Amino acid sequence: MRILAFSDLHCDLDQAARLTEMSAEADIVIGAGDFASIHEHLEETVNALSGITTPTVLVPGNNERLEDLEEAAVSWPTAVVLHGNSTEILGQTFYGLGGGIPVTPWSWSYDVEEPEAEAMLEGLTGDAVLVLHSPPKNHCDEAGGGLHLGSPAIAAAIDRAQPKLAVCGHIHESWGERSTIGDTEVANLGPSGTFFEVG
Repeated sequence: MRILAFSDLHCDLDQAARLTEMSAEADIVIGAGDFASIHEHLEETVNALSGITTPTVLVPGNNERLEDLEEAAVSWPTAVVLHGNSTEILGQTFYGLGGGIPVTPWSWSYDVEEPEAEAMLEGLTGDAVLVLHSPPKNHCDEAGGGLHLGSPAIAAAIDRAQPKLAVCGHIHESWGERSTIGDTEVANLGPSGTFFEVG
């Protein structure tokens, strides 16, 4: 299975058009959150992506609320929004968890507390591809000044379940970074679009 995955588009409609073209080469597309910027222009960005006819998995970032992403994605028939739950596409399980984890310093941010994230990841199993907005602690999560801003709950869930792949975004300074937790590859995506092969 060939997956095209991206994160943190932040209203870049030109890049949305490029991703739409790239999606023709994928079996599945993943959008790992932050389609909007501070809750602005979500609908326009999702509309720009809705030409993707490949089955697509989305999670909310911290720049858009779950309910707003679900509403915007109504016009995108091949997309499914996940947040603390899973879906099966072409025989592959995808498990999603969005939002800023741990809680960010911004009052406008769509965030999830660590204990809630831990509970929402209890259903994660080893046969899944894990779609996150926030990275696991100490993996693809280094921001300015060397701070590691990822989630301990996410790191613990990946360590426990060992999913086939874990993709994230959120920490822009770590776009393109890769790491491993046990046998699970972790990738911080960024908006450019990255292809993965999952068996």
